[in-house]
Amino acid sequence: MADALLSIVLDRLASLIQQQIHQEVSLVVGVETEIQSLTDTLQVVRAVVADAEKRQVKEELVKVWLQRLKDIAYQMDDVLDEWSTSLLKSQIERPESPSMSKKKVSSCIPSPCICFKRVAGRRDIALKIKDIKQQVDDIANQSNRFNFTSRFSNEEPQRLITISAVDISEVCGRDKDRDTILRQLLGESCEQNLGPYTISVVGMGGIGKTTLAQLVFHHDEVKAHFDKTIWVCVSDPFVPIRILRAILEALQGQSSDLHDPEALQQKIQESIDGKKFLLVLDDVWNEDYQLWEQLKNCLKCGGGGSRILVTTRNESVARMMMSTYVHPLGSLSLDQSRALFSQIAFFRKGAEKAEELKEIGEKIADKCKGLPLAVKALGSLMQSKNNKQDWENVLNSEMWELDVFEKKLSRALLLSYYDLPPPLKLCFSYCAVFPKDHTVQIDHLIKLWMAQSYLDSKSDREMETIGREYFENLAGRSFFQDFEKDVEGNIIRCKMHDIVHDFAQFLTNNECLIVEDDCENLKTNLSLQKGRHATVIVHGSTRSSLSINNARNLHTLLVVNRCRIDSFPLDSFQQLKYLRAMDLSDNDSIVELPREVGEFIHLRYLNLSWCQRLETLPETISELCNLQTLNVRFCSELRKLPQGIGSLINLRHLEAQHCSHRGLPKGVGRLTSLRTLSGFIVGGENRSDVCKIEEMRGLKELRELEITGLSKVEDAGEAEKAELKNKKQLYGLTLNFGPRSSQPVEMKEVAEALQPHPDLKSLRIASYQVEEWPRWMMEPSLLQLTQLFLSFCVRCQCLPPLGDLPLLEILKIEFMMKVKYVGGEFLGSSSKIAFPRLKHLSFAVMSEWENWEVKEEKGRKVMPCLLSLKIERSPKLAAVPDLLLQRTPPIKLFF
Repeated sequence: MADALLSIVLDRLASLIQQQIHQEVSLVVGVETEIQSLTDTLQVVRAVVADAEKRQVKEELVKVWLQRLKDIAYQMDDVLDEWSTSLLKSQIERPESPSMSKKKVSSCIPSPCICFKRVAGRRDIALKIKDIKQQVDDIANQSNRFNFTSRFSNEEPQRLITISAVDISEVCGRDKDRDTILRQLLGESCEQNLGPYTISVVGMGGIGKTTLAQLVFHHDEVKAHFDKTIWVCVSDPFVPIRILRAILEALQGQSSDLHDPEALQQKIQESIDGKKFLLVLDDVWNEDYQLWEQLKNCLKCGGGGSRILVTTRNESVARMMMSTYVHPLGSLSLDQSRALFSQIAFFRKGAEKAEELKEIGEKIADKCKGLPLAVKALGSLMQSKNNKQDWENVLNSEMWELDVFEKKLSRALLLSYYDLPPPLKLCFSYCAVFPKDHTVQIDHLIKLWMAQSYLDSKSDREMETIGREYFENLAGRSFFQDFEKDVEGNIIRCKMHDIVHDFAQFLTNNECLIVEDDCENLKTNLSLQKGRHATVIVHGSTRSSLSINNARNLHTLLVVNRCRIDSFPLDSFQQLKYLRAMDLSDNDSIVELPREVGEFIHLRYLNLSWCQRLETLPETISELCNLQTLNVRFCSELRKLPQGIGSLINLRHLEAQHCSHRGLPKGVGRLTSLRTLSGFIVGGENRSDVCKIEEMRGLKELRELEITGLSKVEDAGEAEKAELKNKKQLYGLTLNFGPRSSQPVEMKEVAEALQPHPDLKSLRIASYQVEEWPRWMMEPSLLQLTQLFLSFCVRCQCLPPLGDLPLLEILKIEFMMKVKYVGGEFLGSSSKIAFPRLKHLSFAVMSEWENWEVKEEKGRKVMPCLLSLKIERSPKLAAVPDLLLQRTPPIKLFF
């Protein structure tokens, strides 16, 4: 984690130096030498951090040294971000061109007071850099006493070298998993398959993958079925010649002195030629297909029905190996955990003692949350404890305080953690800020990572895309679970196993705080901590003031939705000047934010959604030039947004739907970094202070856009100036024409002018109140569309020819009050397949719908991929077409 923090700092230093050169300004004078020396020293310290992070598990002094290094890294990040912000503000205030009028130039010249402040600010940054340089020199000198190595150490924690042996009597709760794998190993469906059939067991460290593999490896039916059985612990790194030698030694039953890859492959092929074999590759981490291919090619000569069984923590490994079957291994049930714990903990304890400790033992087992490795670690610990008080002490202790945890359980998790690249280590450990059993919204998580600068903003690729890949990487390595997916299969919510969460908190060493208490104790709790990221949970029955005493170093403040806060005392609120992310969502006691929020120059994420009493935002928010996300969704009393919102040049996500404002302020068109814009309300002709739809012309980076009140657009020419058809990055679009104010002819012309780019993926049209659809809906122009939602188009009497859309997978139609008949026009003109990709079709509140005809004309198929059909509140519909009811397999129907 320290390595990743230092990486961010070094990147910032390099970037800032380049910015100063490029802008031909020197915001920080007199520190050039210190900066170069600081950079050199940081590079030297970073080289030994990997060794320090491994040794901190066992050496307390190393842990203290590393914590101090992380504190300094955070301080450096704060100072460099302040420096970067000064550069950014200087760039914003610079005159646009040399040819500007004297009047305009003079208006850009800051007042003497502002100039004095700026000079003082630069001097302050210079002093801070010099102070940090002294601290870094000191910590570099301290590192010498530890004799760190500049490469990864081979000492603890070591990888466990797994063997095929297992005590079957100690295995609980894996009967169904065992039987499933056995069916895959012994089944005849792939007997004629060319090459070995690969089966992968995927799950988090400590979940029991190796144990399951051992169970099936030693099963009597497996021994009888295969001619050869081979067990190899692969681990990391994946070295093909080492694995080949291990395979040969398992086949021959003796060690081999061969070192030539060709000789090894020849010997292996002679041993397995034409024979049905089972090869278990345990603990595979490699994702390089070329390395895997070197091994796989020499196994193709095995007999029909040969199998390769792989265990891995990383789902991408299973994909790389082109596994025919992937088995996700889940947690044990409550009863299974208790049974396994009792089996180990009560070994050699008498019946009377076991009965005395049974209830406490069950509670201890429950704390393990179904993770077999945790159950075994704690069960082994309790074997040696016979005193009831000792058991109660363990029950009431934090698991990370147990000696056995560091010796056994953390090894499994640490191995997964150490395998991560530095940025992913930061992203994983940051999740310790969430409470246990918290449902994590993936979209919010990625934006929080962005706010902490964990995602590479220098890359040509989108930060949001990188964040999604980081999450999927962590999810594939079993750091997350309980996934909820959208209709397209994308993970939108998840949770973290309690023990994995404990591990993340262990790594952050009180940098991430969860404070849950009444408000009287809240002040005390936070004053005793020096965390960087905090979630504050205040019970709903408490009405007091949130006091954040001595929490001035916080980078993240998340306030859980049920807290009751009467006010933000300015003396506490002003301390949080280093915040990158603040989430006050779902809080109905916040009426306004203090104007001092404009001093939070580091703030990048501000979530105020569902604050239903929030009436106004201070104009000072416009001074937050680093802000990336502003979320005020469902702030039903919010009447307006700051007029200077156009100054937020780094804003990427503006979410303002379902508020009371009657239009976004002028200047939104200057927010050229916007990726998300929701709640864009078209203002009436008399509203000179609101943003017009034509301002969207320059927003070329938009990915998601929601426009409401389109009936207020004065003419089609104004709508055409928005240039939606040129926004090739746009993949999600909502066009809401309500409430009605324009004439139908005008509305159709406006709709024609709002034709989207043909690469659009998702489209929602609401309250379109014209009988005829725009031409681009009647022609197959949106060939990349995968989702379409039509609602409250109450004057339309027929549906457009949507069957011609080749990639459409989800279609939802509702509140189409005048549609009576759906037939061939809906299927389109394709002569081969209508709706070739459609999977989910839904109709709702079609009050006049009477007849639905679907005919498969000669040579044409209709909806061949349909999985579900839902029809609600359509009382006049006589019947569903037989063609859809007679499908094999049957379509899921919902009425």
